[in-house]
Amino acid sequence: MFKNLLRNLNQKKVKVFSLFLLCSFLAWFLSNLSEPYESRCDVKLNYTNLPDTLLLGKNAVTSMEAKLRTSGFRFLFYNLFAKRLDIDVSQARYENGKYLIDDALLKKQIDGQLSQSISLLDLDRKQLVLDLYQVASKEIPIAPNLDLRLQQNFILDGPLGIEPSHVMAKGPLSEIDTLRQIMTAVIELKDIAVDFNREAPLVFPKGLNNTIFSLERVKISGKVVRFSEEIYTLSIAVINQPEGYSVKTFPNSVSVLCKAKLDRLKEISESDFEVVADYGRLDGSGKGTLYLELKKSPKNVYDVRLLENTVNFVLEQQ
Repeated sequence: MFKNLLRNLNQKKVKVFSLFLLCSFLAWFLSNLSEPYESRCDVKLNYTNLPDTLLLGKNAVTSMEAKLRTSGFRFLFYNLFAKRLDIDVSQARYENGKYLIDDALLKKQIDGQLSQSISLLDLDRKQLVLDLYQVASKEIPIAPNLDLRLQQNFILDGPLGIEPSHVMAKGPLSEIDTLRQIMTAVIELKDIAVDFNREAPLVFPKGLNNTIFSLERVKISGKVVRFSEEIYTLSIAVINQPEGYSVKTFPNSVSVLCKAKLDRLKEISESDFEVVADYGRLDGSGKGTLYLELKKSPKNVYDVRLLENTVNFVLEQQ
């Protein structure tokens, strides 16, 4: 019993001692935090008021070391909850090809954003060199990278829709001057028989480190319609015949394939076409063939093509 009592008393003494030790430490710590200190810390920078003609480069200084004087409490609070301090770029001066903010102006801008209980003593540099460059702008067309596979007897009706159709690039002239178009990522559409509308990201060329673009995605759309085919048998007209001779072609007619909507095909007749064989294009090789050319074809159709490109001929003296 006596040993147990002694053990309990010792444990109580240890707890009491630990409590007093903790309180003493806290009192000492709080007392020291209330004292003024001079110390260095990192200041995070945020650039504001950039002129429209300038852009901030990728190598811009984002922080600098500052020597501050304030209480320990303030130092603790500042390190835990420090906000970025604004640097007004419009106050920079241009000198020897560089944009600079000198020591006095830099201190004034930073000191004006610190609380009254914090004094700025010094900075780790005498001037801030800004990574700024003259900006050029260029409107660049967007080209869709479309892998489109339509169902049989379906066709794309008209050009693809691209919304928006251009992207604005801003950056150094040396970077954007060579840009001719911006491609989209690959859009795969298979077995399509209806109108489509897809969103696609843009793929920007590598190496444009200081160029920014006005958008990153576009919408690609297309109208898909069903078509029919019709084959027309047309007479061949020979032009530029030699004087005193008549050119006879074998055969004297040719087939033309036309693709269009069914209601449009019903409106088309053979008179909407004209196929000619130009004797003046004879190459002198001795071959008795003439090249055929489709001189006239109907409008608002998807495809018209000759099924034969040449025809045999003989000359008959008149």
